[in-house]
Amino acid sequence: MPGSAILAYNNGLLDWSWVDSHTDQIRSALVQHIQLVAEPMLFGMLIAFPLAVLATRKRRTLGPVLGFTGALYTIPSLAAFAALQPYFGLSTTTVLIPLTAYTLLILVRNTVTGLDNVPEEVLEASDGMGMSRTRRLFLVEVPLATPTIFAGVRIATVTLIGLVPITAQFALGGLGSLMRDGFQIDFNTPITVGVVLTLVLAVVVDVMLLGVQKLITPWTRKAVRS
Repeated sequence: MPGSAILAYNNGLLDWSWVDSHTDQIRSALVQHIQLVAEPMLFGMLIAFPLAVLATRKRRTLGPVLGFTGALYTIPSLAAFAALQPYFGLSTTTVLIPLTAYTLLILVRNTVTGLDNVPEEVLEASDGMGMSRTRRLFLVEVPLATPTIFAGVRIATVTLIGLVPITAQFALGGLGSLMRDGFQIDFNTPITVGVVLTLVLAVVVDVMLLGVQKLITPWTRKAVRS
């Protein structure tokens, strides 16, 4: 769009003609945003679950595990990205590592809480049936802890959706790239589109995850009704 046209529309928050002519760019940014959220969430869950199980099985490790993941959570995102850039360049690895680290505290804490809240009598009954600790974990403890674990997944996912726009500073795409471009050319519409789509994505994903949680834990719906 010519500079004069941009300036002509700059007083408004949204110019639909720009949106209509940039649908491919907007769609691409949205897909990139989802990918930048999905990958660290996957790695975060793969790392957090064994850490949480370790912390519940060996209680002396609970403090160090929560302390370590809590320390990772407090590292400023831009500082983390900048520290990794000399080693990995402008690649997804540069942001994947910090974003994964930011999920760990939430996921570990909720998983530990969920596993700890499994009734003792249920564990004793499982032991009485001759279940091994591994079978008991996956057939009894994890299903009963799923609502709490999923609450952590929802919080971590929404947190990442709001955090990913920062990665646009490293030219890695996502909805943050629209906001960055808008600020660079002093044009409100890309900023508005980026912000609104980020908020909508967070709400939609949270509702979808809640639906998945209810689908895989039907007994919680029965408990509420009763």
